Amino acid sequence: GMWAANILKPALARGSLHCVGATTLKEYRQYVEKDAALARRFQPVFIPEPSEEDTVTILRGLKGKYEVHHGVRITDGALVAAAKMAQRYVPERNMPDKAIDLVDEAAARLRLQQDSKPEPIWRLERLLATRRIEIEALRRDTDEASLARREALEAEVAELDGEYKALTAEWEQERAALNAVKDGSAAIEAAKTELEKAQIDGNYERAGELLHSVLPALERKVNQAKAAERARKAEGEGSKSMLGESVTSRIVAEVVARATGIPVDNLLHGERAKLLNMEETLARRVVGQPEAISAVSDSVRLARAGLHSHKRPIGVFLFLGPTGVGKTELTKALAEFMFDDEAAMTRIDCSEYAERHNTSRLIGAPPGYVGYDEGGQLSDSVRRRPYQLVLFDEYEKAHRVMDQLLLQVFDEGSLTDAQGFKIDFRNTVIVLTSNVGSDVLAGLPEGIASNDPSVREQVMDRVRAAFPPEFLNRVDASVIFNRLGRDSMAGIVDVRLREVHALLREKDCTLKLGRDAREWLAV
Repeated sequence: GMWAANILKPALARGSLHCVGATTLKEYRQYVEKDAALARRFQPVFIPEPSEEDTVTILRGLKGKYEVHHGVRITDGALVAAAKMAQRYVPERNMPDKAIDLVDEAAARLRLQQDSKPEPIWRLERLLATRRIEIEALRRDTDEASLARREALEAEVAELDGEYKALTAEWEQERAALNAVKDGSAAIEAAKTELEKAQIDGNYERAGELLHSVLPALERKVNQAKAAERARKAEGEGSKSMLGESVTSRIVAEVVARATGIPVDNLLHGERAKLLNMEETLARRVVGQPEAISAVSDSVRLARAGLHSHKRPIGVFLFLGPTGVGKTELTKALAEFMFDDEAAMTRIDCSEYAERHNTSRLIGAPPGYVGYDEGGQLSDSVRRRPYQLVLFDEYEKAHRVMDQLLLQVFDEGSLTDAQGFKIDFRNTVIVLTSNVGSDVLAGLPEGIASNDPSVREQVMDRVRAAFPPEFLNRVDASVIFNRLGRDSMAGIVDVRLREVHALLREKDCTLKLGRDAREWLAV
């Protein structure tokens, strides 16, 4: 505060005090810059945030300390992955702090996994306990069904118990080998520290003993333990190890996935095969809209291939068509496909934002207005879950000031809310649905498809009249949905019947539907 500044200023002016201070720009303006006499005594040096490459270099320098602290090995690939993922998926913090935290959490996660029972053994323990409780409960019953059930359970328990003992023995062997390597490595580090101290103190006899006797013996012991573990794994015909030995990019991705909700495979680019079959997956839920599915799939693949600006959302789509043709269903299917969860979606009903002043509810009320501290419907949702689909339903009903609000999102992939927080939209998919032009589609004579070039031009004329050009230019794809014919309705009936079958299966019931009934439902 001011008292500290008044104490420091005379000593700084005389040159009797040499001082290096560190502060943020905000606090510099608040506390130092206001006092011209104090500010004059310092030479400001602005330190920019380290780049991704600089962060990797910093992490490599810190790697040894974290390896010793957690007792695990950290691969270089994990450091590179931490820097990349921190830069892209943790926007609210700065480098290198956020990347260091990822490495720290990943190392702690691996250490906990090493000290705890592996998940396969834990699951078998729970299953065995459940089965044994059921067996004890059935001992009181003497009817044939209970006796048969008990015999089946006892046979299952015997089989599971054998599997449990084999897994436990394998885990204990792995843990013993890992602990031998870990203890040996810790002893080597301690010997190296003692060697440095002996050299500094001039105790050359002890230094020579450590350098030529103790350290080589410890290194031989560690190498023998590693060789024995490799031989044991080779005998196991390449069976997967239950204990991780080092922090890899996958463990870093698991930490990011837990914090952001992003599926691990998406972080590790393990979704290529999934993206190649995107049309087929979406078509299982959305019937009669092959052109719409193809347009959306192409745009998503383009973004995932890296041929898309990383500053923008993954995709921005405008779905056009009459009510009931599958616009919302395709949106839900897209959310489930992209984010492995249909609930990973924020729905904004634009009919609630028809008035200009209502749009403030999206990002929060301005300072001085009622509800300033409550946050916004859109900004709070994306801030809590930055990896999701945002649906603006019936967008044409919203006030046109919303166009200006979303331009920043479409262009820069970010939005500043009323409280000054920068919300990151780069990992979202944005879908706007609209009924604009649906009168053109509804009035089409039989035989003319919705994807006819002349029909599309008529619909887009209505769209261009409803929305400003700078808004439409930032939309990745304007998708016109087909009218549903009898064949499409039959497909929808099949989809809904599968859902009913799944519900009835839980109640041990079945539903059989004849061809006539199926056709009647499709009318």
